[in-house]
Amino acid sequence: MWRAQLRALDAAGVPALAPDLPGHGARAGEAFTVGRALATLDDAAAAADGPVVVAGLSMGGYVAVHWAARTRRPAAVLAASCCTRPAGPPLWAYRRVAAAIARLPDGGARLGEALARRALPAEALADVVAGGMSTGVMDAVLAGVADIDPLADLRAIEVPVWLVNGRWDHFRTQERRFLRQCADGRLVVVPGASHLVSLVRPVAFNRVLLELVDAVSPARPRTGAARGAAASPRPGR
Repeated sequence: MWRAQLRALDAAGVPALAPDLPGHGARAGEAFTVGRALATLDDAAAAADGPVVVAGLSMGGYVAVHWAARTRRPAAVLAASCCTRPAGPPLWAYRRVAAAIARLPDGGARLGEALARRALPAEALADVVAGGMSTGVMDAVLAGVADIDPLADLRAIEVPVWLVNGRWDHFRTQERRFLRQCADGRLVVVPGASHLVSLVRPVAFNRVLLELVDAVSPARPRTGAARGAAASPRPGR
């Protein structure tokens, strides 16, 4: 699902990794825990040469913020589609739905692909399908993020944190509150985008990501792609 971002970063001369978290992609058979997800980010950061910018979407955004608060390792954080605290009745409702999906004979793979076909452009859909539909891991993910307090994590982070949300994202209900917790925060709302903002509006998302990389890498030559608007009215291709 990060192919469009990897291509954009490579074109700008920025080394990048997109590791699979437990329960996803090549690690689909592995149980998801927050501890294992944090260890994945530790390993990825250890392989980096120079400042690290960590970016995550949805669950990955919560994990990225949690990791940054615990390690103080990154130079900046991009947290997308994760501006609602995962707690209370909404979380438990999501968990009941996720548990029901996980009990389907195929673990919800067919349902996940059908929903993705309705929500994503063709190229983004191909990228997601290529990595595998990890629908069955949702309940474990929700259980894990229930123990994370993103507001406390944001208060502990001293480096720039950019919150990126699609205009129609149902997880942006507390974005202003999240922004207030940041010592050095910025909120970017991408017009026309849904929860899967990096997939639905990849060009706009990539501009924001590259701008953040430039902001914390003053010695790196700036590229034209790193500047300009942080939103696009049309899907990127």
